[in-house]
Amino acid sequence: MKLNHNEITIVLISHNSKELVKQFIKNFSKKINFLIIDNSNDLNLKKELGALENVEIKFMENRGYGSAINFARKFIKTKFFFVFSPDIKKPDDTFIEIFLKKIMDIGKFAALGPRFLNVTHKSHKQSNPNHEVGQIDVISGSAMLFDVKTFDDIGGFDENIFLYFEDTDFGKRAKKKGYKIFQINTAKVSHTRGADSGVVKVNDIYAVNKLENLYTWHFIWSKFYLYKKHYNKLLALIIFIPIIIRILFRISLYSIKKNNKKKEKYLNRLEGFLYSVKGMNSSKRL
Repeated sequence: MKLNHNEITIVLISHNSKELVKQFIKNFSKKINFLIIDNSNDLNLKKELGALENVEIKFMENRGYGSAINFARKFIKTKFFFVFSPDIKKPDDTFIEIFLKKIMDIGKFAALGPRFLNVTHKSHKQSNPNHEVGQIDVISGSAMLFDVKTFDDIGGFDENIFLYFEDTDFGKRAKKKGYKIFQINTAKVSHTRGADSGVVKVNDIYAVNKLENLYTWHFIWSKFYLYKKHYNKLLALIIFIPIIIRILFRISLYSIKKNNKKKEKYLNRLEGFLYSVKGMNSSKRL
């Protein structure tokens, strides 16, 4: 049996990303259905794309990437859905067709993803490129295909996580339920992040610095939360001892050097860690 395009919905998570979203959609024919989740209240996005027959737009408050995917799931009517960050490069109809063919060969899965020509961070290890399909522990949340029923059985994404490691957490919970994640190496994409790619629009160097501090805060909050959740708090604290020593050293060093920009970065990192240790929410925003 061959799957066709009306059995899959492409979900784009947008935060001040109107131009990237428009460019992404242009790469596809009108037979591909899109669901855009915008969490920046960008009414111009709806004005410019809302009239397209194959595009549906929903707005929500910004509660994080995983939360936006869970929100999107409520409106999915197809058997499968493919989530993308709009700064992903190269997907088109042919790219989607590769996955539709592989679904039938693979059978049951937690998530499928492409091969990344550049890897966004070290936790995303890739499968052997010599294999057409490879099993892997986690696929980057910036490009993940789900079976709706399996997604529901795993429980979607952990909405306590605002940013970073939501895909790692999903992979760990999927594995505990006996599901596997696969990388389709014949489908290739590239991905940059945040201020580097324009996926979050910023206007000046001050805004860029704020965005980078936001990233570093959430990175360490989410990393400690992940370890605490899947192991235990004591083990997580032991693992983080060298990390905290480095942070404190950097704060002292940049205080002496009067480098306030770098000092602020590590103060943000320390604060994110302390919030996570205390069980406080991942509440930092721009």
